[in-house]
Order: sequence, then C-alpha cells, then structure tokens
Amino acid sequence: MPTYLYRCRECGPFDTSRPLGTAAATEPCPVCAVPAPRLFTAPRLNRAAGPLTRAHEQSLRSADEPDVVTTPPPAAPARTTHDPRHARLPRP
Repeated sequence: MPTYLYRCRECGPFDTSRPLGTAAATEPCPVCAVPAPRLFTAPRLNRAAGPLTRAHEQSLRSADEPDVVTTPPPAAPARTTHDPRHARLPRP
C-alpha cells in the first residue's frame, strides 16, 4: 500500500497509507486535525538485485581508499567433460 506525505503548517510532515490512487488533496493532521496539503515526492522504488547491490556498495566503499591488489586473481579451473560427443568439437 503506498504511503503519501502531507505537511501540517503547525505540526510538520506526516505520512498516511492509502490504497493506490485514493489519496486526497488534503488530509487532517493526526495531532491537531487541521487539513494539511499533500506533498508530491519521488516514488520509492525497489532496490536492485543482490549481486548488483553488493557490487555497487563495494565500489562506493573503495572509492576513497581503493583496495590494493598485489597479484592477479587465480584462474578458474578448466572445465572438463566426459561426454564423447564433445571430443569431436573443435578446440581453440
């Protein structure tokens, strides 16, 4: 359910949850009951997938102090197959 932001002149901002598309232009303040106008804000979107988020956070952490690498990472082990059909494939 979306959350809509309103700002009371006396009490300040407050949030209200309403079904999508049913938010009114004004909402009574929960503290003083004065009608408060609705504020339009940027939508709250979901975050990216886990690996993408971790990569982005790692790049932000290392922006000011990069990780020092002394050797290249180890090569991935060669994949071997025991399927006889693969023996006829061209090799690089």
